[in-house]
Amino acid sequence: MDASINKQNNQPHLYKTLFATCIGNALEWFDIAVYAFFASYIARAFFPNENETISLIITFGTFGLSFLIRPFGAVILGAYADRAGRKASLLMSIALMMLGCLMIAVMPTYATIGISAPILIMVARLIQGFSAGGEFGSSTAFLVEHFPERKTFIASWQFATQGVSSLLAALFGFVLSSVLTQEQLYDWGWRVPFFFGLIIGPVGLYIRRHVHESKTFSQAEKSANPIKEIVQTQKKLFFIASGLMVISTAINYMLNYIPAYATKTLGLPATTAFGATIVSGAILMILTPFVGLWAEKKGRFPLMVGSLVVLLITVYPGFWLMIHYLSAVSLILLVGWLAILKSIYFATVPSMMADIFPTRTRATGMAVSYNVAVTLFGGFAPMFCTLLISMTGDNLSPSYYLIVVGFMSLLAIQQAYQLNRK
Repeated sequence: MDASINKQNNQPHLYKTLFATCIGNALEWFDIAVYAFFASYIARAFFPNENETISLIITFGTFGLSFLIRPFGAVILGAYADRAGRKASLLMSIALMMLGCLMIAVMPTYATIGISAPILIMVARLIQGFSAGGEFGSSTAFLVEHFPERKTFIASWQFATQGVSSLLAALFGFVLSSVLTQEQLYDWGWRVPFFFGLIIGPVGLYIRRHVHESKTFSQAEKSANPIKEIVQTQKKLFFIASGLMVISTAINYMLNYIPAYATKTLGLPATTAFGATIVSGAILMILTPFVGLWAEKKGRFPLMVGSLVVLLITVYPGFWLMIHYLSAVSLILLVGWLAILKSIYFATVPSMMADIFPTRTRATGMAVSYNVAVTLFGGFAPMFCTLLISMTGDNLSPSYYLIVVGFMSLLAIQQAYQLNRK
């Protein structure tokens, strides 16, 4: 009876904490998805070039540039979270995200202010990259420390909200490309979702101001220098955590890249590309929490290994079939299949990474390992694939990329399993 009452009383706290934590993660991924989805329009507005492929590569290069600063944001905001508290770091990161989003939303084009436009867009992306660097580590640590007995399910919402963000961004792309002309999209339509992001931010800021630190963190011994401790005593933990992330981040950014890939490389209509991404976003949003529940009962390692092995076997045939039988159906089937496998793998990763690091370095360790993986294997994936296709003429290049990073994550899972048995 008492346990039942406690559970009921705890429900509002769970929902409030979950919403406060995940809204920043959602805003981060909404901005990332919107920038990737509208890359061809942003390229024309800020990076004009007679060669559209070069313009798109520069745009994706700017997209990737913001990821170079993410590890610095991870170090600074992650260490701040381990010393001053998760809440303080989360408030700072969402405020910086809003600033970067505002700059992109209102930025005059290259035709209006010349070279200042692309420079300021780069500054905005760097601000967003810095803030995003500390978001995942601090927010995931905050969640698992509040609800340690449900950590796999609760932490899986981190990636479910990425599905929500991708779904919203793709819906904007689908609706805007359906109701606006190409010229209207180039002139002002691509800015609409960035203004929507500015509405989400203040809500998240308000809610985060009214949550409290967990007892786990408040009672834990604080590290005087978390990054120094990781470098000196936890390097292996860092490499394992990063390795777990590389395939999941590669798939994530591949799904964000597919609208530009489908329209520019394969010649499909923009509405078809955005429609496929709506499907993937819906799958991630709905399936990931259920997999988190399943993993609590069946274990995390079988799901991770199984989904990754299936991905390695099917990703090349999937891309081959889509290219040789090009249609809206084949694109949606490939994207949907990748989203299913990603949901199964991704749902287990946040709690696994949280278990790898002790409380005193958890936010820093998770933030740095996550963002190194995202920077090296996610942020530059769209540019790398676009460049590789341009150089080789092989439209199957994205599948090769996923296979390589998939084997890297498989090795990391084996190391994490050995660590878990000790």
